[in-house]
Amino acid sequence: MSLSTPFSRRLYLRIWLAVVGGIAVLTLSVGWAWRMAEEQKAQNAQPFVPPSREMVLRDNTGNVVLRGLATRQPSEPGEGAEFHIESGDGQPFVLQMAPRQPRGERGGGGGRPGDAFWTRPPFGFLWLLGIVGLAVAIGVYPIIRRLTLRLEALQRSVQRFGEGDLSVRVPEQGQDEVADLARQFNAAAERVENLVKSHKSLLANASHELRSPLTRIRMGMELMGGQQPSPAFREEILRNIAELDQLVDEILLASRLDAREADVGTVELVDLIGLAAEECARVDADLDVSSSPDSVDVRGVSKLLRRAIRNLLENARRYSTGEITVVVHRRQGHAEVSVCDRGPGVPLTQRERIFEPFYRLPGASERAGGVGLGLALVRSIAGRHNGTVHCEDRQGGGACFVLRLPLSH
Repeated sequence: MSLSTPFSRRLYLRIWLAVVGGIAVLTLSVGWAWRMAEEQKAQNAQPFVPPSREMVLRDNTGNVVLRGLATRQPSEPGEGAEFHIESGDGQPFVLQMAPRQPRGERGGGGGRPGDAFWTRPPFGFLWLLGIVGLAVAIGVYPIIRRLTLRLEALQRSVQRFGEGDLSVRVPEQGQDEVADLARQFNAAAERVENLVKSHKSLLANASHELRSPLTRIRMGMELMGGQQPSPAFREEILRNIAELDQLVDEILLASRLDAREADVGTVELVDLIGLAAEECARVDADLDVSSSPDSVDVRGVSKLLRRAIRNLLENARRYSTGEITVVVHRRQGHAEVSVCDRGPGVPLTQRERIFEPFYRLPGASERAGGVGLGLALVRSIAGRHNGTVHCEDRQGGGACFVLRLPLSH
């Protein structure tokens, strides 16, 4: 394994090394720039020439030996000092002083620890930046490692999800981009898991529902034994074939509605009152549009909206013992189609489950007609049109199924 492999496969190492490298480059750049500035400053600096001052030289008895004006001459750094003295009678004198010894050489070559060469500019400043850089590098490591640990947890979850474990979820910690990514992954994973479960349930229930009419047809053919079928038997065979045809049609439609990219028809302006009137005439139901004298238009696929209203009417006809009323009206920017019956109603605990594929109320599985996909299709169609459907009680007994769709603008 090459040395570059750990760094190429570990995000936290790359981030940490990037921070450390940036600090190192900053340290060297600042130190170099500071040193160059000092050198340039030393080159451009003009020697300071102090003004002339009076100088008095006395002997050990205090008598004045020499009195005059002393002027210091310019000199380069590291050279000795030179003073020109002019006495009162105009006689010139020169006073020369040896160069100053380095600090480390004073007192027999000793000195304070702070006088070492690495403490002098620019080395002292580089040491300071180096210590700061080291402290920053040590301090940011746990922060970067904590961030990448969350990314590694997300990576492991994605890997397990790709291997088939659809129940895997990522812990949602914090409010940053990583936490948002974890929430999006969990939402997508939950949707995929529900979709797969729905398809598995659809296949399992479809195979069961398809088996029942096929079994009845096969048994009827065996009992007939090559004889001419009676009218009653012929009617039973046709009823089972119609049930098979309806089941296959509803399964195919449910699959297309689940696949968002599937083409289910042309979106156009649909008059819900006209659509409801046609379907009510087919099953002899009452239509009430008194609260909406004008047309109620929505944008959608006409055949799907017709199918939704038809399924609600057929469901009401199947369980109702009295009249069926359809009400179309506007409410808060939405169009509502309410299909109300006088049946036994739906218990409060079952009002969500009845919209699940192949789910039927207890004791209703043996009723004539229906395979448990009608209301599930209504919910899928409503979702395709950014609408909703729910069940509520009807005053005086029965149930009302309310299809709510956004109005066209």
